[in-house]
Amino acid sequence: MAKYLFTSESVTEGHPDKVCDAISDAILDSLLSQDKESHVACETLATNGLVVVSGEVRSSGSLDVESIVKTTLEDIGYTDEARGMDSDNIEIRSIIHEQSPEIAQGVDSDDVSEQGAGDQGLMFGFACKETEELMPLPIQIAQRLTEKLARIRKDGTLPWLRPDGKSQVTVEYDGFTPVRVTKVVIATQHDDMLEEYGSEEDELKFVKKEVIDHIIIPVLDSYGIPYENEFIVNGTGRFVYGGPAADTGLTGRKIIVDTYGGYAPHGGGAFSGKDPSKVDRSAAYMSRYIAKNVVAADLAERCEVQLSYGIGVAEPTSFYVKTFGTGTMSDQELTSLCSEIFPLRPGEIVKHLKLKNPRYYVTSSYGHFGRDGDTFTWEKTDLSDLLRSKANN
Repeated sequence: MAKYLFTSESVTEGHPDKVCDAISDAILDSLLSQDKESHVACETLATNGLVVVSGEVRSSGSLDVESIVKTTLEDIGYTDEARGMDSDNIEIRSIIHEQSPEIAQGVDSDDVSEQGAGDQGLMFGFACKETEELMPLPIQIAQRLTEKLARIRKDGTLPWLRPDGKSQVTVEYDGFTPVRVTKVVIATQHDDMLEEYGSEEDELKFVKKEVIDHIIIPVLDSYGIPYENEFIVNGTGRFVYGGPAADTGLTGRKIIVDTYGGYAPHGGGAFSGKDPSKVDRSAAYMSRYIAKNVVAADLAERCEVQLSYGIGVAEPTSFYVKTFGTGTMSDQELTSLCSEIFPLRPGEIVKHLKLKNPRYYVTSSYGHFGRDGDTFTWEKTDLSDLLRSKANN
């Protein structure tokens, strides 16, 4: 197969769109912590000095939107207008109303197996052997770069960093095999240091060196893949003015960042602010879970899964497992095997992955997939042994 380049990007938790994802998921967590049967579809907009929260909610829990918004902004680091927003000095508007009873009647059922999907839609999952996390390499590196930007800002290693930022990683492939990293791009917001360094040129030289030394090189070295020293840091020269003051943010506008960085298909539905009765979220998690277990079971080098649903209907309208010619059995046989082993109805997915437990704030930044920890139940490979055993019988 021919060589080619592939690029993925990530953004920090301080990117305006991710600020909105975080607020929406913080509201979801607050309601689920009080009432696990909460139904939530919450959208957030953030702009200069203003946060608007809207959506549909059905829950016995109480909701203090103002407190959640301010706490989230403070946690991200927006505590000063110079950074792009001051958590203590903003206007907050809340426009929340009840979920449509027509939607509710389609998803409510005492029998978990009969619970219908909260909407129609199609969802994809993917896994491959490019990284230990069974994720495509470009998005995995991009996520770890932005994650490290935030971590060393918060721990004081580089205290002049501000919350807003992006990464972009280009990888050269030979067929399905990543060969080397050819380009890394970082855009990071920072303090105004002109007085200290005398010129924008010298300020940029300082920022670039520190970002390369403390972020780019350590992350690339951790993956053990050759890389070219082709690094672009703050390509415009300066990045002082940022956050929601510079760029309006919206929930659900970084769906490719949230998943596979464009390397695999995306069904189009966003995740943040949606309770697990919404298959946009829960079925995308199950699709990843299936794909990852298939690859972990060594039944394929790479695996793509698609699920689709009709609103109010429990049974999927379609399901396939595809291995791009890398499988140990036919795709048809593997699809049949996975349909026997994995729960595919919405209520059963929610139960199996324990999705009614509040956990979503931490998913709102640095990717929903390729993550460690008990929060990310869809990242477990606990059914890989069963898959392997049944496939070999």
